[in-house]
Amino acid sequence: MPIQDPPSPASAPVALQVIPREGHNISRKDISPNAVRVLYRLRDAGFAACLVGGAVRDLLVGGKPKDFDIATDATPEEVKSLFRNCRLIGRRFRLAHVVFGREIIEVATFRANTDDGSGDRELHEGGRLLRDNVYGTIEEDAVRRDFTANALYYAIEDFSVRDYVGGFEDVRNRVLKLIGDPEARYREDPVRMLRAVRLAAKLDFSIDPATAEPLPRLAPLLRESAPARLFEECLKMFLSGHAEASFLGLEKHGLLAALFPETAAALAANRSGALRRMLVEGLRGTDARVAAGEPVSPAFLFALLLWPAYCRQLMALQAQGMHAAEAQRRAADRVTLHQLQVVALPRRFSTPMQEIWLLQSRFGQRKRVGRLLAHPRFRAAFDFLALREVASPEHAEDVAFWREAQGDLAQDATEAGGDGDDEAGAPPARRRRRRRRSDGRTG
Repeated sequence: MPIQDPPSPASAPVALQVIPREGHNISRKDISPNAVRVLYRLRDAGFAACLVGGAVRDLLVGGKPKDFDIATDATPEEVKSLFRNCRLIGRRFRLAHVVFGREIIEVATFRANTDDGSGDRELHEGGRLLRDNVYGTIEEDAVRRDFTANALYYAIEDFSVRDYVGGFEDVRNRVLKLIGDPEARYREDPVRMLRAVRLAAKLDFSIDPATAEPLPRLAPLLRESAPARLFEECLKMFLSGHAEASFLGLEKHGLLAALFPETAAALAANRSGALRRMLVEGLRGTDARVAAGEPVSPAFLFALLLWPAYCRQLMALQAQGMHAAEAQRRAADRVTLHQLQVVALPRRFSTPMQEIWLLQSRFGQRKRVGRLLAHPRFRAAFDFLALREVASPEHAEDVAFWREAQGDLAQDATEAGGDGDDEAGAPPARRRRRRRRSDGRTG
């Protein structure tokens, strides 16, 4: 690998620093054996290849990476020629995926900062990067990465860490810092703003002041991003065990209103702060479930994130004199439709999300108890009701009633020889009585 100062876009380029094996804590035993296999095969074929990005960063802070990415000077086609279990993907970024059963090792070719016309790069007139397949050197590759903490390379030939942009020191100081001019980098890819918040939450890093400063100003750029991509980023932020810290980061850096505009407006209008308390407590519970290895439903998550918006819309419709049931349906549809313009929430999640909301009004009626207990969304809706008690103690009586009702049903099921729960986690429906016809027969 060549050793020289990179053509860094940063105002103060940092010379290459090689951290030898004794100077860091990364061990091959902590790296996926499949990733090590790919690294050695590329090396043996005469190519430069390094473990790069989040895996190196996470290993340095004592974490356990889930993904192991590799950077190399081999082109995607050359990588594919070395591995029969390889497929090429992507248009915006051409990548090689080497598949080992359920594990995928992603291999990317070193990319350059500038295009001499021989590469494949396309920029939006606003500066957003639409396609970037211009290959270069490892030095160029380092400075075109997003954060300094993600631009560290673990070299398999001598087990050293190669640092071209000062990322090793930033990781030691637990600081997240963009490479280059922050505003230009955010304009290249607005989703980087969400990544900054997510990574800071995940790693318990602070965000460098220069990296944080443009966030509130450039937040509207998120509306230019594909809604499907923002949905995926939301799942990463809120379902990886750092939901509460991510939410607080979005608030702090002025990004919440860009991602969840109606929720942000509702929270600002809620003077008591009850809705925010409920939301934060719910995210804290989500983190606890992830930490315990328990499943978390995106439908429940979005029901929580958009609940303040639903409540505000419902109050507005009822103030216009609309019947309660109709207002609930209209509010659910409007909030969902408006949010879909920003984040592409699939119907398989938006439908149960709405059902969780609409079932809330039935808890106060206490009619047809057995039917409500048998509803496939009852468990999620009841958990949501219990969460609402955090915001308002007026729900305590309903929570107690329905908790007791579930206990009674479980007891009945046990006495009948069942276990009280079906495979989906919802209580089984009571057996319906056959209705007697007027002629004395049953049917």
